Amino acid sequence: LNLAVTAPAQKGIDPTFLRTSLSTAAEQKADLTTRTCHYKPLFGEGAAHAHAAVGVARYGEAIVDAGGSCAVVNYPKEEQVYLVLSGSGSVLYGSQHVPVKKEDYLYLPPKAPHSLENRSGAPLRVLVMGFRTKPGTGAYPKSPAVANMEDVPLQAVGGHPLSAQYRLLMGDTHSKRDRIAAAQTLTSLFLMEIAPGGTNQPHHHEREEEIYLVLDGQGEMAAGSGMDGIEGRFPVRPGDAFFFRLNCTVGYYSAPGSKSRVLAVRSWYPGMEVEGMEH
Repeated sequence: LNLAVTAPAQKGIDPTFLRTSLSTAAEQKADLTTRTCHYKPLFGEGAAHAHAAVGVARYGEAIVDAGGSCAVVNYPKEEQVYLVLSGSGSVLYGSQHVPVKKEDYLYLPPKAPHSLENRSGAPLRVLVMGFRTKPGTGAYPKSPAVANMEDVPLQAVGGHPLSAQYRLLMGDTHSKRDRIAAAQTLTSLFLMEIAPGGTNQPHHHEREEEIYLVLDGQGEMAAGSGMDGIEGRFPVRPGDAFFFRLNCTVGYYSAPGSKSRVLAVRSWYPGMEVEGMEH
């Protein structure tokens, strides 16, 4: 009698968080790419472990050559945010050309056709963020909501250390504190400016996915948790990006002597939305 039992095949387990960098991400063909428009996916569509990001449809860098342009895209079930990392150019929104420069950001609603154009002599680098949402209904706004990060005042946020100051850039349509209140799935887009040796202290979110992108400075990212909840720490530098699943520990420690600027975005995990909840 043979009692040997065949072990079941090992099933892959989604990572608790993902780590990548603008400096190492490989260019991939995407909806917006052309001969003069290039896309480097970090998370979501086109990136490794794309399925780990559930509500996040795409998150990556578009690079438009001098004199170049991207293909027009239109997502009926996806809202997007563009944020200019460097350079200048324009966003084609419907039939309107919206001039943009470094650190400008704008909200692009579902169904609105849009693309990037660069008539300058230097590359235009834009962070592309897309979030799965309800299908767009009716006509989209004639003009997009647009602002510049530096025009949004720094402020402390209750429950967070004073060593971290925040520019509250964008929230959902119920927001009363963010510069732009327009989103559906996106709940909070904000810039953290963290003093040398400061922190935004590790925490987690039970209903939202989150992404951090280090713009300036050096430090350690808290990602994942051990027995103390903050065991995982990873050295980071500008261009490093992390995606955090639900309930994953997330935090940041700025290195002594280094002021850090970290761009963060949170969005609802599908099915866990709470209407009118301020973040």
